[in-house]
Amino acid sequence: MDELHHECGIAAIYHLPGTQTSPLASLAGAEHVSRLMPRMLLDMQNRGQLAAGMATFNPQREKLLDTYKQVGTVIEAFRMNHPEKHDNILREYSGRAAIGHVRYATCGANDRSYAQPFERHHGCKWKWYAFAFNGQLANFAALRDQLLTQTDYHLTRNIDTEVIMHYLSHELSKCVDERPDLVEVFGNLARKFDGAYNLVFLNAMGDMVVLRDPHGFRPLCYSQDGALFAAASESVPLLNLGFTDVKSLEPGTMIVVQDGIIRHERFAPTTEPKHCFFEWIYFANVASTLDERSVYVTRARLGKELAHQELSLGKVPLDEDTIVVPVPDTGKAAADAMAFELGVPSVEGLIRNRYIGRTFIEGQNRAARVQLKYTPLREVLEGKRVLLIEDTIVRSTTMKALLHDLRHRGRAREIHVRIA
Repeated sequence: MDELHHECGIAAIYHLPGTQTSPLASLAGAEHVSRLMPRMLLDMQNRGQLAAGMATFNPQREKLLDTYKQVGTVIEAFRMNHPEKHDNILREYSGRAAIGHVRYATCGANDRSYAQPFERHHGCKWKWYAFAFNGQLANFAALRDQLLTQTDYHLTRNIDTEVIMHYLSHELSKCVDERPDLVEVFGNLARKFDGAYNLVFLNAMGDMVVLRDPHGFRPLCYSQDGALFAAASESVPLLNLGFTDVKSLEPGTMIVVQDGIIRHERFAPTTEPKHCFFEWIYFANVASTLDERSVYVTRARLGKELAHQELSLGKVPLDEDTIVVPVPDTGKAAADAMAFELGVPSVEGLIRNRYIGRTFIEGQNRAARVQLKYTPLREVLEGKRVLLIEDTIVRSTTMKALLHDLRHRGRAREIHVRIA
């Protein structure tokens, strides 16, 4: 792949009927708890900037289940810079339950039809559902081809989200006269799916599912405070709402909200965890805690380890001309910890332009993108011996352009690249 892509983010929130309330549950009121969803998605904007959306359930509304989604950041999609338009969206899609999604494309085009949640209409309420997912199916091509072998079958998008929707609809259609057992439904899907597929699901009966794939490849957190239940790809959206007891969902388990009751169920056998290490060093918000591990502390420990390796090598003089410079922003925690251990200053020799949108720089060549994204500070770098700390190397093509800039615009004397 050309460069690392941030993964998508999913979220869910539910105000349970007939449950003892709490100050946190009164933030938006029982029938308007969906108003909190854009706020949750905003806290996961780091995971995707191409599109955002939510599906909400409201038993008092003609459209029991309704989905809103648009291309753009959360602020753009939900018109948060236009209070009247934003309030109209929240009013039209108000409900006691909601699921949400922020998208960064791993496959598929950058238009609204690829945005999530996906909604599948049906006259039967438990077959009318919306869902959103974070991950990728490793056997997507085989699953798609299997669908297309069926008579008169057609797929409108070449993405795993639509494939999941069709397999999910097939499982639900097996139940003709009675409400399906959702644990059985997703257990059957787990036997077909291979890969990462954290998922949030909501149907027109108000049933909700929050599910983490058997390998736990992507993180998923949840919490409950009285009548209010919420889940998200990271802990930050829950903490910022005011939840205090945030936990990670075990791989292969799901939370079902049905008939006002929350229950935890295992839908797939326990397997050896296969976490994506990029979550801790690159994808996730540095303030998050994933699977009981702080992202910030993890990055700082990596920096400490870099320092120990540096001291054992002893190749770079650690004197007044040596500085540690992080590649912003994900290299900063490691750089600061490394510099502290080495006893040299950690300085911001690269300044990141936070106001250039990703779409704006996408069409540029790599060198032009680096120049738009980072400004080297000559006053800090000139004549210095630089330990440049980056969180990750994939192919080093971006790093080549960055090194050229540090030498020619920043006039660094030496550059020693270190990768957390």
